[in-house]
Amino acid sequence: MKKKGHRPITKVKNPEPNIEDPDWVIWAAWADRITFEEIEKKTGYKESDVIKIMRRSIKPSSFRLWRARVNQKSIKHRKKFEYSRKQITSKIKKGDYL
Repeated sequence: MKKKGHRPITKVKNPEPNIEDPDWVIWAAWADRITFEEIEKKTGYKESDVIKIMRRSIKPSSFRLWRARVNQKSIKHRKKFEYSRKQITSKIKKGDYL
C-alpha cells in the first residue's frame, strides 16, 4: 500500500485575513511588504485614514510602536520602497553583500 504524499501546512503567526474583514487594514498596516499606496488601491483608505483606524483600533502603546516603526522603515511608501530596493540590488551587483 502506497502512502500518499502530503504537503505540510505551514502555519503563519499572523495569517492574512480576508480583504473584506475590517482587520485586513490593521494587518496590512503592520506588514512591511504592503505600502500605503497598495492599501489605498485595495480599500480606498488613504494614509491618514489608516492612521486613524490604527489609533482607534489598537492599544496606545502599540500605536506608538507602529508609528515609530513606520517612520523608521522607509518602505511603507512606494517611492521610498523602490529606492531602498534599488540600493540593495546595486550593492549586490557590485559584489558588496549586506
